Amino acid sequence: MDLVIWICPRESDARVNLTRRIVFGQNPRRTAVRVLVLTSISFITFGWVLIPMRAEGISMLPTYQSGSLNLVNRLAYLNQKPSRGDIVAIKLAGPHVLYVKRIIALPGERISVTEGQVYVNGVPLIEPYVRNRNPWDVPEVTLTSREYFVIGDNRGMRATDHDFGRVDVSRIVGRIVF
Repeated sequence: MDLVIWICPRESDARVNLTRRIVFGQNPRRTAVRVLVLTSISFITFGWVLIPMRAEGISMLPTYQSGSLNLVNRLAYLNQKPSRGDIVAIKLAGPHVLYVKRIIALPGERISVTEGQVYVNGVPLIEPYVRNRNPWDVPEVTLTSREYFVIGDNRGMRATDHDFGRVDVSRIVGRIVF
């Protein structure tokens, strides 16, 4: 007579095998390739295409709150030029110090601010995104073929407290996605 011994797997071994299968899948090599591909795509996307940035300050209120996390699309202007109303990231000093401003005038245009009202080529600019306006004045300037005029949405401060003005196209990093 043969002796038959039944070995019942322990419950903990079954849990370990189930956990291992959930984490690594049925084919661990295939899972490793997937992880490598997803990591590479994320590294490229968030390192070169969509750059995460944190807005600091009040110059873009109420559109962007101070401390909000935003993404800059560096490929936005690959096939098109920036347009009026676009909110862009502008290089200030190196790749990690950026301003967030709105484009209000395009290359070759004349721009002035009188009593807080922006005029482009002598026509008042309609800006529904501006909530606060102080009556500041900026003398008329004509932009070159490579310049844009940018300014923040919060115009409730004095003009001397604002960073705004002409920006060369080479300093525009990309468009703010959200």
